[in-house]
Amino acid sequence: MSHMALCVRFTLRDGAGDAFDELVREAVEGVLAHEPGTLAYACSEVEGAPNQRLFFELYADSAAFEDHRRQPHVRHFLTQSEQYAEKTEIDHLRPYAGKYPSTAG
Repeated sequence: MSHMALCVRFTLRDGAGDAFDELVREAVEGVLAHEPGTLAYACSEVEGAPNQRLFFELYADSAAFEDHRRQPHVRHFLTQSEQYAEKTEIDHLRPYAGKYPSTAG
C-alpha cells in the first residue's frame, strides 16, 4: 500500500473559530473539485477543546500529496490560516492496515 496520510491539529486564537471554519470550507470545495488523488480530507472540531481543529488527510500516494500542496486553494488556506492559528502540529502517517477508500473509479 502506498497511501500517505497526515494528522494536523490547529490550535486557534480565541474568537477565530468561525473565520477559520469558513476558510476550511473554501479549501474543501477546492479539494473536492480538483484533487482526485486526495482520498479523504476531513476537518473536525475537538470535543471539549473549542479552539482546536483536527484534520485527517489521506492521499493515494506521495504524488497525490505533492499535487495537493501545489493547489492554489491549499496555498491560500495555509497563508490565511496563519492569522487564526496560534499553533499547528503535523504528524506524517504511514498507513499499513485498515479500511480505506478505493482509488478505483
